[in-house]
Amino acid sequence: MHVRTISGQPQKTHVVVLDEGEEVTASLLSFAARESVTSAHLTAIGAFSEIVLGFFDRAQRRYIEVPIREQVEVLAMAGNFAEEQGAPRLHAHVVVGKRDGSAHGGHLLRATVSPTLEVAIIEVAGVLHRRFDPDVGLALLE
Repeated sequence: MHVRTISGQPQKTHVVVLDEGEEVTASLLSFAARESVTSAHLTAIGAFSEIVLGFFDRAQRRYIEVPIREQVEVLAMAGNFAEEQGAPRLHAHVVVGKRDGSAHGGHLLRATVSPTLEVAIIEVAGVLHRRFDPDVGLALLE
């Protein structure tokens, strides 16, 4: 276990509303770079016209892509921004619901908004850093 206590109150709360057709990860990373957000947590609700979830296969050290090419509701989305090599890095997981009530979840790789995605981003005091761990094959929080 690694524990890092970050003192102080949240610096800022941003509400980012993504519109029809926007790609989620690119849009959020663009926002974070523009606003210099490198340490924050986020939650979101909304809907996607398609999404690619990821399941990290430790043996292969890569994400297995799980595409869903239909309208889905974002039932839950949570994640964080941390600094990696001088730039903001987004790490988010999402659970989406299909029309039949089934749910699918995993790491957010790519998604297209339809019709909207409402994202609350809360900056935290201090700086979170990610560093690539060759034993795991991922960039982990320090």
